Amino acid sequence: MRVDQFDFSLPADRIASRPVSPRDAARLLHVTNDKFTDLKVHNLPDLLLDGDVLVFNDTRVIPARLFGKRGGADIELLLHRAESADIWQALARPAKRLKPNDIVTFSDSFSAEVLGRTDDGSVRLRFDLQPDALSAALQKHGHMPLPPYMGRDDDEQDREDYQTTYAAQDGAVAAPTAGLHFTPGLMDRLNAKGIATTFLTLHVGLGTFQPMKVDDTDDHVMHREWGHISEDVATFLTTAKHEGRRIVAVGTTSLRTLEAASTDDGTIRPFAAETDLFIVPGYRFKAVDVLMTNFHLPRSTLYMLVSAFAGTNRMKAAYSQAIDTGYRFYSYGDACLLDCADR
Repeated sequence: MRVDQFDFSLPADRIASRPVSPRDAARLLHVTNDKFTDLKVHNLPDLLLDGDVLVFNDTRVIPARLFGKRGGADIELLLHRAESADIWQALARPAKRLKPNDIVTFSDSFSAEVLGRTDDGSVRLRFDLQPDALSAALQKHGHMPLPPYMGRDDDEQDREDYQTTYAAQDGAVAAPTAGLHFTPGLMDRLNAKGIATTFLTLHVGLGTFQPMKVDDTDDHVMHREWGHISEDVATFLTTAKHEGRRIVAVGTTSLRTLEAASTDDGTIRPFAAETDLFIVPGYRFKAVDVLMTNFHLPRSTLYMLVSAFAGTNRMKAAYSQAIDTGYRFYSYGDACLLDCADR
């Protein structure tokens, strides 16, 4: 499938650099068949049915951008994949300066040794701290890894804004952005209406949000991301699915994890593994009935995913309306609520 089928023109002023406040005041485009309804995220409880199950990704974004020194040279690192508690893969700038056995120093008590490179050009690093100490050092010296399309450096406000209110499991280097819209008050209103909520984990990596660099989807290689669905959550979701209740994925990361863990009959299995599931039009969805998600990059795997979920023509029309009516795009932008075209 040609990637240029998923291209569109997006004015620069549609790219959100800050979220709205409060979070649930963001706009929500409700897409059903060929009808588009302009609402707000705080209207979500009125759009869902008694018995629906919302599935959230509880990953927590770590301050994964680091600035250090190799000798007298400035080095910028963006951690993107943990191999173990102390070994990470990172994008480096300038990468050519780093050789095996080099030491990158971030402070007097915080450094990393260069182990080598991966096939995709990432640098492998071994940090000199135990897990708890490494986490504390990242919180002190690291920066939030805002996507480059925001066109600015992070600041202290991003430590709160670029994190869901329910984040619990450290490991993501990009936020599960649909979840950024939820407030404790909205969660209370969902529960009061009888909407069940549950959590899985997918540690979001950089590959999720990057535009594709190939001309055909068959040539694209997805980055692998680690996900987890507990046995209790898998059993609960499978029971709900077999009872005819709708599974509502909050974000494409939740959707991809659920689909990776599902069998053809809708059974959702416990899951603790990496996934590189790449969803394009023609994919048959096994678990998810409704998707809440933000508005995504042209030519991105995420725009392909929503086109597969709700229908290519429907999403082209929805995105065109969103652009024409001033919706805000990307991580800090607005959201849409989509019904699966196959249901």
